[in-house]
Amino acid sequence: MPYGGNDWLALTPEPALEPDLPICDPHHHFWDHRPRSIPYQRYLLHELADDINGGHNVRSTVFVEARAMYRADGPEEMRPVGEVEFVQGLAAASASGLYGPGRAAAAIIGHANLNLGDRVEPVLQALQAASPNRFRGIRHSVTWDPHPELENTAAHQMQGQLAGDNFRAGARVLVRMGLSLEGWLNHPQLLELADFAKAVPDLTIILNHIGGLLRIGPYANRDDEVMANWRSGIAAVAACPNINMKLGGLGMPRNGFDWHEREKPIGSEELAEAMSPIMTYCIEQFGPSRCMFESNFPPDKVSFSYNVMYNAFKRLSQGYSAAERADMFHGTAVRVYRIEGA
Repeated sequence: MPYGGNDWLALTPEPALEPDLPICDPHHHFWDHRPRSIPYQRYLLHELADDINGGHNVRSTVFVEARAMYRADGPEEMRPVGEVEFVQGLAAASASGLYGPGRAAAAIIGHANLNLGDRVEPVLQALQAASPNRFRGIRHSVTWDPHPELENTAAHQMQGQLAGDNFRAGARVLVRMGLSLEGWLNHPQLLELADFAKAVPDLTIILNHIGGLLRIGPYANRDDEVMANWRSGIAAVAACPNINMKLGGLGMPRNGFDWHEREKPIGSEELAEAMSPIMTYCIEQFGPSRCMFESNFPPDKVSFSYNVMYNAFKRLSQGYSAAERADMFHGTAVRVYRIEGA
């Protein structure tokens, strides 16, 4: 039953484990009428609240750009400001407490085209003006792959953006303004990210979704080679002290686990066992103080529920100290995104 939706997820109910453990969910999206063939066409404050109020102690969340609610007119480079304006309103609604105790979108990551170089500064200023108290940085996806059968979801579809002079000039504007950059790419591009991070060492970079592992299409059924390449790429980016790691994203079909095709959704014990080798390697390379467990909802929601997912995170992290787990579930994200009082 592919992409079964909420009714399908309800077939594997689980109460939240360790319900008092503080969580900052550092990666989710909001959108309405998403033009994709998944059941979560609408994911706004009500839908997020239903997920984060399921028993885990989610104190705050971080919204990450999803090309939603862009302005319909005006200069093209300024249209992403509409998304931050939209999310700022949802965050203010959440802060009222009406949707539960957690502060949704306590930090906001928007989008600006770094290929503008120095000319990206007024765009960033407009994003800051749209959310003076929550805007923390941008995501400029650079996903690219030479195989045409793989979908390229980047807004600016071109090879080698991280090495471009204009892109790096734009990144230095982020540094000057005290803003961060989300790194979203495919795992064969990890070495490019390491080179970029060394070239802009003062830029805080947050690598999304365990480094963009691909195990579908031309990368399917080649785990010996693919995982070796992924591990070497992860080691390279982990050697850059300005890069932090988000532990999540494995529910997306691109990772090749096919959990979304099951008649009954996966439970947290099996999920923890499957995730553990990948997550543990990332934690070993980066250290808990540079790692944060993320939901990546609703994309990951095609494979498992919010409670099952965080239960799996809690199970696979049992071997770490209380302080290390506190970092990975809450402390690292709160520090990196500068979230106060959460």
